[in-house]
Amino acid sequence: MPYAYIVKCNDGTYYTGWTTDLQKRMATHNKGKGAKYTYCRLPVKLIYWEWKENRSQAQSREVFIKKLSRQQKEKLIKEFQKTRSKDNNKLDESVKDTKP
Repeated sequence: MPYAYIVKCNDGTYYTGWTTDLQKRMATHNKGKGAKYTYCRLPVKLIYWEWKENRSQAQSREVFIKKLSRQQKEKLIKEFQKTRSKDNNKLDESVKDTKP
């Protein structure tokens, strides 16, 4: 399943990407083998994800999110976290039910 996602880096910055496997991608990021941007800003924490029908949609959403200002990203993240709060926003438990 393809996802667009945002992680918060240890220095407080955000990194946006897309993947077909969120758990594997987070593990890769936190092993320092993910994107060049994140490997020197470990650990990273998954704070936003969005399931998409196909890779193309996930990639398009990634591009859209990357163009947002920090303030706009924070608003997006805040709204997401409101909807996920009942699920404790934990990757291991909630990735299973990310389909709309």
